[in-house]
Order: sequence, then structure tokens, then C-alpha cells
Amino acid sequence: MPDADVAPVPLEDQLCFAIYSAGIAIQRAYRPLLDALGLTYPQYLVLNVLWREDEQTVGGVAQQLALESSTLTPLLKRLEGAGLIRRTRNPTNERQVILSLTKEGKALRFRAGCLGDALLQVSGETPAALAKLNREIAQLRDSIYDHIGGWTSPEAR
Repeated sequence: MPDADVAPVPLEDQLCFAIYSAGIAIQRAYRPLLDALGLTYPQYLVLNVLWREDEQTVGGVAQQLALESSTLTPLLKRLEGAGLIRRTRNPTNERQVILSLTKEGKALRFRAGCLGDALLQVSGETPAALAKLNREIAQLRDSIYDHIGGWTSPEAR
């Protein structure tokens, strides 16, 4: 039971809040670019996974994004409605749904390449500094999941 005499750590001193609010700031910086592409940030993440490797199961994409498959379903329906992906049943396992990029979904990859440049511009950081920060945060994330279980990063597979 928490000690009633101990005050909570102020938000500005909490690492979790710094990471959370930095994520929000990054998404706000990306918003004009994503709006121009007709995408939300979560939709961009799904497409990014498929741009790396097309024709993956819903479960496989969900695993890479540390999400539940059911969380992705409405988002996938919108991507399919926009003509960017196709959802088809796996002929060898009817319980699996395979996601594949359409021609339009593949073409969007090259228009979306500017997001990293936007982060460089608004952050004032160098590519090397952001790459180092990314590695450190990913290492922290992976250490936490190693301790609590429940997720394996795509890089660790």
C-alpha cells in the first residue's frame, strides 16, 4: 500500500510522462504531413509495417505494433475503404486474415518518406542524435517488456 505521507513525483520529473508527451508532440508535428496523405498516425504505422514486408497476417502486424488484433480491425477497414490495403482470408488457414498493399498503398510509401525529415527539422537535432535517442528508448522499452512479458520487438525476432 502506498505511503500516504509521500507526495507523487511531479509530472515534469517522470520519465513516462516525458516519453508520452514527446510522442504527442511528434504526432502533432507529423499531422500536417499525414493529413496531406489522408492518414492518421496509427494508419501510417500499419502501412509502415507493410512497406517493410507486404502480405502479413493481422496478428503479425498487431504483434509488431504491440497492439491487440481487435484494436486494428476498424483501422484496417478504413485503410481498405481508402483503397490502400486488401484483407483476404488465408486459403490454408481460414482463421487468418492476410493484409496486402494495393498499388495505391505501395505508391504512398514514397510520398510518406518526408516524415523523418519533418522530425529532424522541428526537433533541431542531428540524425545521429535522434538515432541514438531512438536506440536508448527502444532499449528501455525492450528491458521493460523483458521484465513484464507480453511483447517482443520486431528487431528481436
